Amino acid sequence: MSNLTAFLAQNAMKIESEKHVVSKRFVDENRKPIEWEIAAVTSDEDELLRKSHTKRLPVPGKKNAYQPTTDFDAYAASLAVKCTVFPNLHDKELQDSYGAMGAEALLKKMLLPGEYAEYLKLIQSINGFDVGMEEAVEEAKN
Repeated sequence: MSNLTAFLAQNAMKIESEKHVVSKRFVDENRKPIEWEIAAVTSDEDELLRKSHTKRLPVPGKKNAYQPTTDFDAYAASLAVKCTVFPNLHDKELQDSYGAMGAEALLKKMLLPGEYAEYLKLIQSINGFDVGMEEAVEEAKN
């Protein structure tokens, strides 16, 4: 039997937040792009986000039959907000400066469409959605 102690919480590798330049349009006083800080969420947090964007819709032609439907665009926006550590997308002054009501709306107003799409890809990558099992095994070996 294999050594199960490697699976104990205290022995698992901790996932650190990452810093990335999301847009070259946000620069510091030296005109250097400012990095955003992004952290992964837990599976429990992800499940709550996914459920909050899932509705039961009636199945046409079938009485009392419902099918769960997830609004993946809204889910992805909520996940991106939840993972964004810096800048603080919940900051009132930041939201007011863009005329945005809420963190999801702010994120969409701050980023150009292409930047937003790339940011969502980055968020999914940080949360492990883009890593296949073989890639994970190879990375663990190194």
